[in-house]
Amino acid sequence: MNKFRWMVAGGAFLLAFGTILAGDGKIADLVSGKNAFVDARDLKPGTFRKITADDLPQPFATESARNTTIGPRPAGALPAAPAGFKVELYLDELKNPRQIRVAPNGDFFVTETRAGEILVLRGRTPDGKPQQMETFATGQKGAFGVNFYPPGPNPQWVYVGNTASVVRFPYKNGDMKASGPAEVLIPELPTGGHSTRDVVFSKDGKQMLVAVGSGSNVDDPDTHPGEIHRANILEYTPEGKFVGVYASGIRNPVGLGVNPETGEVWCSVNERDALGDNLVPDYITHVTPGGFYGWPWFYIGGHQDPRLAGKHPELRNKVLVPDVLMQPHNASLGLTFYEGQQFPAEYRGDLFAAEHGSWNRAHQSGHEVVRVPLDKGHASGAYEDFLTFLGPDGQAWGRPVGVAVGQDGALYVTDDSSRAIWRVSYVGK
Repeated sequence: MNKFRWMVAGGAFLLAFGTILAGDGKIADLVSGKNAFVDARDLKPGTFRKITADDLPQPFATESARNTTIGPRPAGALPAAPAGFKVELYLDELKNPRQIRVAPNGDFFVTETRAGEILVLRGRTPDGKPQQMETFATGQKGAFGVNFYPPGPNPQWVYVGNTASVVRFPYKNGDMKASGPAEVLIPELPTGGHSTRDVVFSKDGKQMLVAVGSGSNVDDPDTHPGEIHRANILEYTPEGKFVGVYASGIRNPVGLGVNPETGEVWCSVNERDALGDNLVPDYITHVTPGGFYGWPWFYIGGHQDPRLAGKHPELRNKVLVPDVLMQPHNASLGLTFYEGQQFPAEYRGDLFAAEHGSWNRAHQSGHEVVRVPLDKGHASGAYEDFLTFLGPDGQAWGRPVGVAVGQDGALYVTDDSSRAIWRVSYVGK
C-alpha cells in the first residue's frame, strides 16, 4: 500500500503505512493502490479506499462484461453502516424515487422519475414515517433534478430538471402542492442516451447549472453532431438564458452540488464503459470553471482512449484529473454535503454520494453510499464505504440514487431498487 500522510480537520486522519484514524478515533483500514479495486461483495462500512491515476490497468486487461443481477430486498434487511450509526426505513412502496433535496422549511422534495412526479414529504412520526406526503406536481417527463430559487431561507420557485427541459413552479415555504403551472425556462435540452438533468444554483444565485450527459459511450463529437452541448455542465441565467459551457468532457455528470463552505461546484460522474472491469473509474470532483475532463478522447488525465487513438493530441495536457476516483462502473449519482449537527463533529463539511451499482463488470461494484472526507472543502482522494446494500451472501439488493441531510441532521437516501427512502442517524459507540 502507498505511504503518505494527510490530515482532514473535518473528517479523518490519514496516517502512514495504509491506516486511517477514523471519525470515532479508532484505527481503520486504508486500502490504496491496485488493492483498492474491489467488488461490491467485498465492501465493508468504515473501510477507506484511495485510487489514483497511477493505479489504472491497461485498456482491455479484462473483457468487457454485462452483469445486471440484483436480488430483491431480503425480508427485514437494512443497509449496513459503520459502528455507531443506525439505519431505519423512512418510507417504502414508492414508484421510482430518485433525486432528493430539502427545502428551507425542512420538507423533502423527491422526484419520481418514471411517473413524472415530484413528491413532498414532511416530518417524522413516532414510528419513523413521514407525517405528511403530497404530490407537488405531475406530468414532468423524466423529472430528476429539483432545487429551490433564490438560494436562502425564502425561495420563490421550485426548479425541475426534466430530460428535455428545465421548468419552474411558483413556491413559498410550506407549499406541498404547486400553486401555479410550470413555466418552461429551457425548452430544448438534447435527448437520447443519458437522461438525468440535475439543476443547482451558485451560492450567490447568479448562475444556474444544468448537467447534461453524453448521448453515447464514446462517440466522437467531431463526427457525431448529436454530442454537441453534451457531456457538459451547462450554464444559464436563473431565467433560462444560455450563458455557455461551464465545464466539458464530463461523460455523465449525474449529481451536482455546491459546497456551502467554498462555493465550488461539485459533480458525481459516470465514466465510459467497455474497456474492462477496472477501467474507467467513475469519479467525484470539484469542477473547475472552463475545465476539460477528457471525454471522449482521454480519461483520468492524459490517458488516451484506444478507440479514438491519435485524436486531439493538443488536448492531452489539458485534461484535469478528478479529485476522487471511485470504483469503475459504480454509477456515481447524487451527492450532498453534511451540514447537520446530529453526526459527530468530525463529519461536518464532508461529502456523501450514492453509488447506484454497475452493469459493465463481471462482478458488480457500487450499491453503496460513500463518504468523502473534506479538509476546508478539499479532498485527498480517499473515500469511505459508508452505507452498503448487500445481503449476507454478498448479493446486492439496493440501488441508492439521492442523498440529503434532513433538518434533524440525519442522512436520507433514496433507493430506486427497493423503492424506499432510508434514514441514517448517529446513536453513539
